[in-house]
Amino acid sequence: MLRVEGLEQYYGQSHTLWNIGLEVPDGKCVCLLGRNGVGKTTLLKCIMGLLPSASGRIDFAGEEIAGAPAEWRARLGIGYVPQGREIFPRLTVEENLRLGLLARRDGVRKLPERIFELFPVLKQMRRRCGGDLSGGQQQQLAIGRALAVGPKLLILDEPTEGIQPNIVHEIGDIILRLNREERLTVLLVEQKLHFVRRVADRFHVMNKGRITAAGAMEELSEELVREYLTV
Repeated sequence: MLRVEGLEQYYGQSHTLWNIGLEVPDGKCVCLLGRNGVGKTTLLKCIMGLLPSASGRIDFAGEEIAGAPAEWRARLGIGYVPQGREIFPRLTVEENLRLGLLARRDGVRKLPERIFELFPVLKQMRRRCGGDLSGGQQQQLAIGRALAVGPKLLILDEPTEGIQPNIVHEIGDIILRLNREERLTVLLVEQKLHFVRRVADRFHVMNKGRITAAGAMEELSEELVREYLTV
């Protein structure tokens, strides 16, 4: 579904990503792990076209997309939930969701009822401004907006950050449902190991802008956790 090869990225004179190789197989949930500041969000933004890459390939569903603008990548079927959610606080819940429809290639302009089945609170609050929602509800709104794109791949950057525990569990349930029942491919950045072990099939560990380890979730050893993930 997604393959990144030899990706390099710079901020000015600072070399931030070094020869990144990453694969997200069709129908799998892959987690990108690492301490703060190692380049995880930068990598996701390069995949989405929100930051330029200096070199390397990004292939999505058999198509090379490294030179494509962000809106084209969304139209190809990549849904993106950024860190911090970035919903529009003065737009209503429904208006926020409808922004996702603008990226659809099929021209559909009706919100999928599936979104409200997954997140009933969004249906109840569809006329409320996004800024009136709690942090957990805003995260559900951000995921719902990404699902409105009709994605083949869902990318989530720290979906549990600043969220109350009961909503964290709900979000885990939703990811499992989308991935394992509906076969939606998922790539996420996450810090909570118990959450990662619950939802992900595979992992990649980043350190100082490089991928330093990768494998099936059962291969995420305590040694790797101590070396690359503990603070």
